[in-house]
Amino acid sequence: MDIQELLFQYNPWWVGTFSTEGFINRTSYFEKLKKQIDSKPIIFLTGLRRVGKTTLMKILIDYMIKSGIDENHIFYVSLDDYSLSKMLLSEILIEYRKIHKLSFDEKIYVFFDEITYKDDYHQQLKNIYDNQNVKLFVTSSSSSLLKDKKAFLTGRALTYEVKPLDFNEYLKFKGIEIKGSETYLFDSYFRDYMKEGGMPENVLKPSREYLMNLIDDIIQKDITAFNGLRNHQIVREYYTLLMERSGKQLSINKIANILKLSVDTARRYLGYFENTFLVHLLPRYGKTNERLLSAKKLYACDLGIKHLFIGDRDLGSYFENYIYLKMKNNKELFYVYENGYEIDFITDDKILIESKYNSEIKGKQKILFDEFDAKEKYVIDSVKKLKILEDFEK
Repeated sequence: MDIQELLFQYNPWWVGTFSTEGFINRTSYFEKLKKQIDSKPIIFLTGLRRVGKTTLMKILIDYMIKSGIDENHIFYVSLDDYSLSKMLLSEILIEYRKIHKLSFDEKIYVFFDEITYKDDYHQQLKNIYDNQNVKLFVTSSSSSLLKDKKAFLTGRALTYEVKPLDFNEYLKFKGIEIKGSETYLFDSYFRDYMKEGGMPENVLKPSREYLMNLIDDIIQKDITAFNGLRNHQIVREYYTLLMERSGKQLSINKIANILKLSVDTARRYLGYFENTFLVHLLPRYGKTNERLLSAKKLYACDLGIKHLFIGDRDLGSYFENYIYLKMKNNKELFYVYENGYEIDFITDDKILIESKYNSEIKGKQKILFDEFDAKEKYVIDSVKKLKILEDFEK
């Protein structure tokens, strides 16, 4: 296919046929992006595959056009397209400029989807940022590949992680509005949310097969193929073990023993899962030594994915997992472990939180909670009390 013809397919607004009808806006992320349209930094959107990064880009493009920005000055392309695999980012932009006869002095707005498909993209983005009149928005489904070892983009970029839908977004996507007199419905809808999770497409059309295919897609493309691993099945078995242990302290040695892997290999594979946002790890609270040497707690990336593996058992672990996902980008988090008893979360500014789904804290755990030195303390024991978390959001 001719390169310019391909670029027209990616940018239908150039010929006036673009519509975001049917797209549901994730307002919290959109508002952050909207504020960055006229700023200089490169904006990185990271997060799990299919979490909605591309949709956010398209909604932002639609807003920009309606705000009066010339549609020909807005350029989107997905870099996982094989037709673009041999081209530098600058070469792609030259082809775009040729189409609309745009000089380097004219401001353009560029959206690069899946930037990590390009080698040396840090250097390439730096060159574009430094030498062209351009605002850059880029996405990646891998956190490790965003690490800029040579610091090409230091001071030039801002990163936002797009997470699965939270409970309020889930209700919005479902078209559910709970009236003030019907707050008793929160709990039953939250149980539905635990099963379906927050992946946008799955919320609109729940399907076990969709979530299984998503996991397989990430494992095959972003883990086994990318890292040159030959045994796809053992990676999948590893992930199954992780999901069965989500919400608990993780022993790498036990995992390695079960899968007959070396401890180093088991640790490296765990890093792959974390880098692709399939799992999240929470360190123990304490001095640097304790944080580094103690086992980390493991959380699933999405409640629906967790439900695939463990079903309806231990609903309290879903509630705790939700609180972690809700908090993770707003505060630096740790778990507390003393004398065999655990408190779920403490923040870097000493806010202590214990998750108790429709139950209560008692016994020696309550003593630890009451006596622990903290600025604020909360026991979140119902869906209604999740509103406490909104006070911590930036």
